[in-house]
Amino acid sequence: MYCRYWKKPKGVAALNGNEGMPDSTSTSQPNTAKPDSSSTSALMNDKRQAKVSPQKKKQSRSKKNKEQISSTFDSEEAPVVKGTKNASLVGTSNISKNDQHPEWASEGKKPLKQLYPPVGKSVMVVESVTKAKVIQGYLGDMFEVLPSYGHVRDLAARSGSVRPDDDFSMVWEVPSAAWTHLKSIKVALSGAENLILASDPDREGEAIAWHIMEMLQQQDAIGENVNVARVVFHEITEASIKSALQVPRQIDVNLVHAYLARRALDYLIGFNISPLLWRKLPGCQSAGRVQSAALSLLCDREMEIDEFKPQEYWTIEAQFNMEEPNALAKEVLCPAHLTQYNSKKLGQFSISSDTEAKDIEVKIKSEHFQVISSKRNIIRRNPPTPYITSTLQQDASNKLNFSAAYTMKLAQKLYEGIQLSDGKAAGLITYSRTDGLHISDEAVKDIRSLIVERYGSNFTPESARKYFKKVKNAQEAHEAIRPTDIRRLPSMLLGILDEDSLKLYALIWSRTVACQMVPATIEQIQLGIGNSNESISFRSSCSRIEFLGYQSAYQDVEAETIRFKANELNDNAEVFGVLSSLKKGDRLYLGEVELKQHSTQPPTRYSEGSLVKKLEELGIGRPSTYASTLKVLQDRNYVTVKNRVLYPEFRGRMVSAFLAHHFSEVTDYSFTADMETELDNVSGGLTEWKGLLTDYWTRFSSYCTRVQNVHIHQVEKMLEKTFGDFLFASLPNKSRTCPSCMDGTLIFKVSRFGAGYFIGCNKHPQCKYIAKTLYGDEEEEESPQKSNSVEEPKLLGLNSGSNEKVFLKNGPYGYYVQLGEDRKGYLPKRASVSHIKNVNSITLEDALEVLRYPVTLGEHPNDGHPVILKLAKGGFAVRHRRTIASVPKSLKPNDVTIKKALKLLSGKDARRCGRPKKNSKAEVSETL
Repeated sequence: MYCRYWKKPKGVAALNGNEGMPDSTSTSQPNTAKPDSSSTSALMNDKRQAKVSPQKKKQSRSKKNKEQISSTFDSEEAPVVKGTKNASLVGTSNISKNDQHPEWASEGKKPLKQLYPPVGKSVMVVESVTKAKVIQGYLGDMFEVLPSYGHVRDLAARSGSVRPDDDFSMVWEVPSAAWTHLKSIKVALSGAENLILASDPDREGEAIAWHIMEMLQQQDAIGENVNVARVVFHEITEASIKSALQVPRQIDVNLVHAYLARRALDYLIGFNISPLLWRKLPGCQSAGRVQSAALSLLCDREMEIDEFKPQEYWTIEAQFNMEEPNALAKEVLCPAHLTQYNSKKLGQFSISSDTEAKDIEVKIKSEHFQVISSKRNIIRRNPPTPYITSTLQQDASNKLNFSAAYTMKLAQKLYEGIQLSDGKAAGLITYSRTDGLHISDEAVKDIRSLIVERYGSNFTPESARKYFKKVKNAQEAHEAIRPTDIRRLPSMLLGILDEDSLKLYALIWSRTVACQMVPATIEQIQLGIGNSNESISFRSSCSRIEFLGYQSAYQDVEAETIRFKANELNDNAEVFGVLSSLKKGDRLYLGEVELKQHSTQPPTRYSEGSLVKKLEELGIGRPSTYASTLKVLQDRNYVTVKNRVLYPEFRGRMVSAFLAHHFSEVTDYSFTADMETELDNVSGGLTEWKGLLTDYWTRFSSYCTRVQNVHIHQVEKMLEKTFGDFLFASLPNKSRTCPSCMDGTLIFKVSRFGAGYFIGCNKHPQCKYIAKTLYGDEEEEESPQKSNSVEEPKLLGLNSGSNEKVFLKNGPYGYYVQLGEDRKGYLPKRASVSHIKNVNSITLEDALEVLRYPVTLGEHPNDGHPVILKLAKGGFAVRHRRTIASVPKSLKPNDVTIKKALKLLSGKDARRCGRPKKNSKAEVSETL
């Protein structure tokens, strides 16, 4: 099927220059039906030549004045090529900063008419079915709300989909399932006056709207009289949807360009580094921009832990009594810790040994003490900021033990809406992918009103609290995450939401209420206790809550599932009363003295919450990327999660070391953060996206070229140098001399079969000793029986016939027995003993019995080929040519005869093995 020419569609021009789609039945009309799944077609558009003014020919990284995008496209011949099973269309896009789209440009745009109240039929497109059903109930029959099910196309997942040499043109793929959704939208547009693109209010949502527009244009689905509008809303409520329809806009070209720059950048990094990883580090699957920076954080922390040297120090604590210990009155103890000795202030390491601590204890017990100072402070603890994506993930991780991905899944469900008890549907929270702290004035008014009613007027500040983002690369365009109706209490949703969704909603509700309350007031008292000349001083302190303030929101019955543990401050009420009653000069009696030994602790490993917080602080990634980044690291087996703590696997540490050594920019935190800033500048129209890509690609491609010439032995040496302490720590006596041949040196090696990594003798293949296997065939956790510890060969005895030694050894594929020693030019006989569960029970007789196999039972009567009894992985088996059959467990190997073997080989459990031989030319001719 070929299409000589295809028609340029009417209506709005596409941003990327795709102008039509060949029809399966006509050579001049765009395709209007879903291609057949068995022979899907793909469209490859030739590069367009944009007609640009001479002043705009040179690309600029900085747009000092926002430019209106301008270009025209010539219709050219577009050949139809075969597609793939899962992709129905492939198209190239070549988007220039000078592309002009009068009806689309977000700069210099014409005002659009209000879409509500409706005048004619409108088709609204959102991402999900749930959202579509809820919104349809708000808008009535004049609107048809359809889901797109997310993106309708994406970059083709193969090499060459982003073409730096072709002005960064891109190849897009449309999954087969997306054709059904596009067809539904196209059918609905028949007779409609408006197409409303209402995807999420972020870059990704803007891109989805753009992709839908592109695809509909290619199918000529938008008539000349159809108005195209973009609307955004941050919460799914009837009022919010209708308000958004009254202020429609056009697609923001700058946001689309930022999306394209991010996709192209991530693609170029992933599809250029990943093949190098496959060749240089077998088993390591991929590397990405944000993923690599996050992995580097985890691996750097692990390196700090490895290099950490604990240091001993001591502290001295004492209990003081208001009365003499022998008095009949009840003892009221006052705990304190030593802060000064010999008139010198003590630091953390001032007392470094048990001897020093005991000497000080003796001196303390010989002194008399009194109160030398008393100080009171009032501490105001401010309420927390409202939730943004990162802080919601952190709190859900710390308080609810939810992973970042699970938190976002629940939040999306709460945002899209549910059916309430009154039969109405509504979204429960605002959009969950945000890094803005702003809350609308109307919502703040409702929150303050609820606080007055529920807690009292003294719990609200005089004026509403305003919050601003202080972390790097913040965007203030979106509202913070909050309930859409603050008066919809968590208790009202019992039986409507599942348990975890209700917990997350309660967390968001409590935080939203708390953020508009007054600070909590905490009274702190600090007592100084010293001897007569004050050369020895102790300090005792205690706190109590004077006014709960915002913490009332966490003590509320509505927050029962996520109860805030602030009442711990009230547990020491008795001690606080004692300290309050003491004044300077009061005598105190020394009670028990306790010497405590401590060691400095290594830095703590990251949890999901703390890693998200660190990424946010550094400005790496975006709210929508954190959950997916963590998931990819776990899916690639670079990181494992144990008790909510992230542990980098050795595979992940190798990848991070390789990237840090050869692609320093990719793992550099400041580079990744600065790239986010540049992408934000593209969103704001300050940076030209292709100029940004050109600058980066020039540097990055030179890295790739250089690394291609790196030999795998150089990689092995680099990793051995970096992780030597870890790799060789389990060797006996820290000796790297090969215990098998006693001549070679144990080194780190990459398996020549790409199955993993091991520590083996450098005399290989003469000496095949393997001391430690790091990874097996595919996944380490699938082979828990493999030990990382070095086990020296066990001598079982001597073979009486040949006087050769018989060893029990442990190799990369399990335990085996060996007849004879390893020596140059000689390959000793070996046999696996993986079928024996308790290898420690193997005797010399067992080993010799196993080593005598395979044995020939006789010849097959049909062809004279031998029938063999052999030891297989799961036990014994008989084999004749390519036919093999297992020997039943009930049948002893010594009882297997040629007759029984033939019966097994002809039975139903016999199977073929190996690759069948190709027919010879003679056989082929004869068949023909």
